[in-house]
Parts: sequence; structure tokens; C-alpha cells
Amino acid sequence: MLINNKSIAIIGGGPAGLTLARLLQLKNAEVKVYERDFNEHARVQGSPLDMHEDSGLAALRKAGLLEEFKKTFRPGADKTLIMDKQAKILFSDHETKPDEDFGAEHFRPEIDRGPLRKMLLESLQPETVVWDSHFISMESQNEGWLIHFKNGTSSYADLVIAADGARSRIRSYLTEIQPIYSGITMLEGIVSKEYAPNINTLINGGKIMAFGNSQNILMGQKGNGDLGFYASFKADEKWAINSGLDFSDSKAVFQWFKTEYSDWNEIWHELFKNAKTPFIPRPIYAMPLDQSWKTKPNITLMGDAAHVMPPFAGEGANMAMLDALELSEHLTDYHYKTLEEAIFEYEIKMHKRAGKAIKESLENGERMHSDIALSTMLEFFNGHRLS
Repeated sequence: MLINNKSIAIIGGGPAGLTLARLLQLKNAEVKVYERDFNEHARVQGSPLDMHEDSGLAALRKAGLLEEFKKTFRPGADKTLIMDKQAKILFSDHETKPDEDFGAEHFRPEIDRGPLRKMLLESLQPETVVWDSHFISMESQNEGWLIHFKNGTSSYADLVIAADGARSRIRSYLTEIQPIYSGITMLEGIVSKEYAPNINTLINGGKIMAFGNSQNILMGQKGNGDLGFYASFKADEKWAINSGLDFSDSKAVFQWFKTEYSDWNEIWHELFKNAKTPFIPRPIYAMPLDQSWKTKPNITLMGDAAHVMPPFAGEGANMAMLDALELSEHLTDYHYKTLEEAIFEYEIKMHKRAGKAIKESLENGERMHSDIALSTMLEFFNGHRLS
């Protein structure tokens, strides 16, 4: 294989990086994952992920982890309510959607990021992940790269694969193309279910999507019962700064919500009044649909580092794990004569499908923040129309 006797460095220990490491190790590749977290317990993982049959689940199946995933995912967590701003339920699949339907095209089982990471870590060879390795810079050495980390260590790799997220420091070694602001900002919060009893009863372990006045509240229940939620709205790119809000001040954020979502039912106040702090503002970005760069034989990108996109199609993590699957196949395909050729073919395919996913995500974002978002989403989900 092209990667025989080659050292491979994956920068970033998220789902994509760990999946790629697993797939490459199944082919006996020499691979290390460099992760900036001090250890696997260093921080709370983010919102749950829904896995899609032809991408995230396909990668897990190829990695030999589907049966383990079935033991770990959260049955029923993909069940959805669509509501208006007055908290009226206009669509529910809680009674009709099966808890398990693996192999079905539209089945999107959910898993918390922590258990997913744990499953992937346990599938790797001992000491594959090098913790406390915050990437700082790298320089050409021989035919590869000498990589420098914040802790003062350095490491050589013949091939560097960037899986270091939307703020990738490695991306600049390949391209100067930067993500573009989508026009939408999300304000993220978490509240314990005990402090939001009415919404906790409604959500019942699943998800809620509420629409009104070109604004959204989007939320899902985590494995520990906490409610992760987002106020999502159109805003200036610098809204977080210009708003003057102290996101560690729960009273100030609650007052902002009551003002900006003034005609929303008071049931939603449970979220903002009792949330843990700080809230996290998240301006939503996307890479250009037609991006490309000149392929190099010793570096490539995957996941958000390659094609960050809005969350409104649920494709980000799935595209990243499909990157891992396709890149592993290209790097271990005997038909390619050089690494540059293998990486070039991977990048061509990745750009094409990621561009489609970005376009879908942007279009969904516009639909979900339009003045007819509610009727549009009802029609999309099950042909329901407002009378």
C-alpha cells in the first residue's frame, strides 16, 4: 500500500479523526492522533449527533463498530415535535416512529458525543491518541512535516491529516479560502430537566423544533437528562459583541430573551431563566460551495477543517465520518500509484459531496428562519399544513 512504512498524523480527536484512525489501523497503518484535550475526560462533549445510513453509519459499519453503536445509541432520541411559538404541538412522531430501524434510509439514530468518543477510543490500539497535543505550527522536513505542539514537544509525520475543526490551524497550509458567515446566529444553553419541568414533559427524551417570527428554538435531550437548547435567529455577524450581553449573566440573557422573543409563550422562559452559565453565542459559518485547492502529497483536510457547514441538515458530523471512510479507502487502494494521486481523488469527491451538503444546509437555514418557516417545516416533515 502507499502508506506502508509511512507515519500518519491525524490532528484532532473528534469523531472524524478517531474514525479515520480506526479504519487505518484495520489496514495496519502507522497512525497517531494528536488531540489538544489534556485527556479524554477534559471537557464535556457537545450536543448529540444523529447518524445517517449512507455516511456516519456507513463509516461505523466499515470500522466494525455498528453492533457496539447499537448498544450505545439512545433509542427514541430522534423523535421530534414541531411547535409554534405558543408551544402548540403541530407535528409529532412520538407514537409512530420506531425506536430502532437500522438499514432504513431515513432512520437517524442519535448518540451523545461522549459515548461515541469512548466507543471509538476503545477501538484503537493503546497509545494511539497523544493527549495534551495542541497544534501550534509545522514545517516541511524531508518529504513530510515536523509538527510542533503547545506543550513544547514535536513530532514528525510523512502525512498530516487535519481533523482539527472549523478553526483549523492546519487549513492555511493548503488554502487561504475562509468560511463565510451565513447570516444566522445561535445562542446555546443547557438547563437541568428539574428546572424546566413543563418542557421536559413535552420533549420526552426527543427533540423540539419551534418556529415563529423568523426565529427558532431548537432543542434536544441529552443522555443525562439535561436539555440542550438554541435560540436561533438572523443577526449581524458581530451580534455577540455588539449586543453588549454578558453571557455569564443569566438574568441579563433572560431579559434579552423576553425582549427579543416577546410574544413567545412563557413556557420557554424555563429554559433561559434557569439555564447553566455561560451561554455560548455561535455565529454560523459555511465554506464556499465551489472551494478547491492544489493537492499536496503529504497533507489533506477532513470534517469541519475542510467544509464547515450550518447544522440545519444534520450533515456536519456525517460528512466528516464519510470523509474518514473515503480517505481511508483511497489511502489503502492499490490502484493509485502515488499518495498525491490518492489524495487528489479523495479531495475531488469530498469537495463535490460537501458542496451539496453545504448548499442543503444553507437552504434549510433560510427556510427555518423565514416568515413562513412553520408551515414550510410542517409540510416538509409530514405534509401537514396550517389551516
